[in-house]
Parts: sequence; structure tokens; C-alpha cells
Amino acid sequence: MTKKITVAVVLGGQSVEHPVSCASGAAVLDALNSDNFTVVPIGITDSGRWVSVDPESAKLAIGDGQLPQITADSGSEVSVMPDAGLRVTDAAGGTSVMSEVDVVFPVLHGAYGEDGTIQGLLEMAGIPYVGSNVLASAVAMDKEFTKRLLTADGIPVADYVVLRSGRQPDAEQCERLGLPVFVKPARAGSSLGISKVTDWSDLPEAIELARRVDPKVLIEAGLTGMRELECGVLATEDGGAPEVTPPLEVLNSGPEGWFDFDSKYLASESPYDLAPELPEGAAERIQRLAARVFTALDCSDIARVDFFLATDGTVYVNEINTMPGLTPKSGVPQAFASVGVDYPSMVARLVRMAVKRGSGLR
Repeated sequence: MTKKITVAVVLGGQSVEHPVSCASGAAVLDALNSDNFTVVPIGITDSGRWVSVDPESAKLAIGDGQLPQITADSGSEVSVMPDAGLRVTDAAGGTSVMSEVDVVFPVLHGAYGEDGTIQGLLEMAGIPYVGSNVLASAVAMDKEFTKRLLTADGIPVADYVVLRSGRQPDAEQCERLGLPVFVKPARAGSSLGISKVTDWSDLPEAIELARRVDPKVLIEAGLTGMRELECGVLATEDGGAPEVTPPLEVLNSGPEGWFDFDSKYLASESPYDLAPELPEGAAERIQRLAARVFTALDCSDIARVDFFLATDGTVYVNEINTMPGLTPKSGVPQAFASVGVDYPSMVARLVRMAVKRGSGLR
């Protein structure tokens, strides 16, 4: 009889994307609820405390405008120690070492989860994990360095200006971009902290909003008239070229004319067209670019690559997410389901690849 794989699913976290991580983690927990896996749910509170989570009682899904949250009283305390695996302290103060955990699935978005920090912690502890390695995670999380590396590889990106912590914008540099511009936290996701600026007088307020999320800010050319497209990328178990979904198109752009948090997660209808009509050859070109981005940044397992498509057929890479949203409404699960890779199969493949890759860590 084949031994079950024990998977610690980590969700929540200290970033502003905490609720999305809870919802993504809930979907992963449901997908792994089978005869092939033993699942250990672990939550991280917004203050950084690790606690066990009861998936039956925790309200982890986004619904009716409610955003889920992991709290300190969600369960027993959990710690990760180098060479000691995962430790769970029960309410009575006793300690048990979960040395049989085969792999961690860090379903975490944003800072301290998708940026290489938890990946480094797990590598120090000798615990295999799903997703990209420390460097790929850190680079992909930082929009500035993503653009720098992609540009060096000849991959087209939108023009931009970087404002490091405490720095004020240079008027000449910003005006080079033209209007509108998008002002973004350099290291965040789920469209949080983003503003569209159509008048330079609104720029200081937009920078202040972005800096509430991240002190480093990106001011990016607006690329008006563009269609927004996404591709899911999934590694193959034989180590060959990754699978890339046909591009899906973002339809729900929100009241400000861009794909905001509410449009992604709180809208009643799916915000995507899974089979958009595109100019001849555009879909194939975008898929090839998605694979190039995945490879150029040395990513592993799974990613979502976002694009802009101009009316003349020019394609620009917007960004890459190394742990994309995995909620039922998220684009990557829908895109793979549309080509015959259902959600449980996708999640199971990710776990198997991580176990195989990490078999030499201990």
C-alpha cells in the first residue's frame, strides 16, 4: 500500500494579501482531501505567529464581502526549527515534533510568503516546499528587478520609474512616461495599493497610498488602449518544457478602469474570458513569452504571467506571480481547468514535484 504524502499547507501571513492567502489555502486544503494525502493546516497571523488551523471550523473562504483572517486563537502554536522539522505546542504546553511532514505547500501571497523569506526558512530547516526557490521568489516579487532581468533577456516591458524609500519623484523622468501612469507598491500583489493617475497633481497622493504597502514604489507608463491577458504556467513532472495555458482575458476592470481587488475577489461573476478572440498568432506568441519569463527567472512548479496586448499586436509583460491566487475565482485554476487539468490534479502534481525535488535536502 502506497504511503500517503503528508502536506503542511501554510496560509494567511503578514502581508496585506492575508485574506487572499486564506481563500487560496482553503481551496488547496479541499483539493488535497483524498486518500493520497495527509493534510496539516497551518496558519500565520498578521503579527507573524504560527498556529495550527482546523479547516472544518475556520472560515477561510472569501464570501459575502467577508475577508477571512487567521487569529492567535485559531489553534496550537507552531514553530519551524533547523534540523527539527515542524514543532507543534499543544494547549497544555507539551511539544510534539511533526517529523513525518513530507512537504510544505506555502499558499502565501506577498511579503514574507512569496518573496523568498519563507522559502529560505524552509530550506534552512531541510523541509521541501512547493513553488519557486529563494532567488526566483524574491526577484519575481520585486517589480523593479523583474523588469530589469526581463529587459536584459530581451523581453518587452512597460517603461517605468522607481522611487526608493523616502525618495521623491523626478518631474522630468515621470513626464517621460506620459499620462496616464499606474503607481504601484514595488513588492505587493492582489492589486492592493495601486492607483491610476491621469493628472500629475494626483501623483503625491498615489505615491502615499502605495507606500502604505511598500516604501519602494513603481511609477509605470499606463499603456492606454491595451487588453490585459494572463497565462498560467505549470511545470511538468518529467522536467521538460512547462505547460502554458492559452491566454485568458481580464474583463472586469473595476470602477477606476483597472483590475482592482474587488474585481478579482468580491465580484459576483467571473472576471475572465477564458477563450478571447485574439489577432492571428497572438495567443501562441504570448504563450511562448510566458514560458520564456518562467525560465528566465528560474521559476519552479507554478506561476501566472500577466501581459498587455496593444492594438498593433505588440505584447508587453506586466508581471509574474510565483504563487498566484488559487481561489475558485482565480485565473490560473480556471485556465488549466479549461484545457483539461482540473484543480485537484494540478495541486497533486505540485506536491509530487516538490517532494521529488526536495528528496535530497535532509
